[in-house]
Amino acid sequence: MVLTIKAGLAFTALAGAFLLPPSVHAQDNMKQDNMKQDSMKQDSMKQDDMKHDKMQDDKMMHDLKAKTLETGKFHGKVHATSGRATVYQEADGKLVLRLTNFKTSNGPDVHVILVATKDAMDDANFLKDNTEKVELGKLKGNEGDQNYEIPAGTDLTKFRAVSIYCERFNANFGAAPLEKF
Repeated sequence: MVLTIKAGLAFTALAGAFLLPPSVHAQDNMKQDNMKQDSMKQDSMKQDDMKHDKMQDDKMMHDLKAKTLETGKFHGKVHATSGRATVYQEADGKLVLRLTNFKTSNGPDVHVILVATKDAMDDANFLKDNTEKVELGKLKGNEGDQNYEIPAGTDLTKFRAVSIYCERFNANFGAAPLEKF
């Protein structure tokens, strides 16, 4: 009987030895899989960082190729408007108006225009008289950085201010008088 108990214990120990390694082996595989996933995440993050760096480099290269011509700060009393308007000349000669840190009120039919005046006050008299204007397009958003192409042949010595205006209500939301950079 003692022999049977010893044989049973030996069999149990032997069975345990064979059963234990697979579960330990499975845990090792899980650890290795987790390490691989972590490594893949780190590689992905490095690639994202590299893409971001590339975009920053592209932007810097663009900025080096684009020449700043004029700039001005927005003002507005009736409709609080803030930010900066800057005219750039790109390497290919195109003129671009860039609004940065821009913020204004929301409106139903808001446009960006260049006006042939030194400044544009809140009363928007320039919209009622025969002041020349160049339409740059509908406002892309009432907050944030945005670009507008200036039509070829636009005389920047004549068009001295940027206006954000609501066509429906003939209202000037804000203006930025432009000065040479």
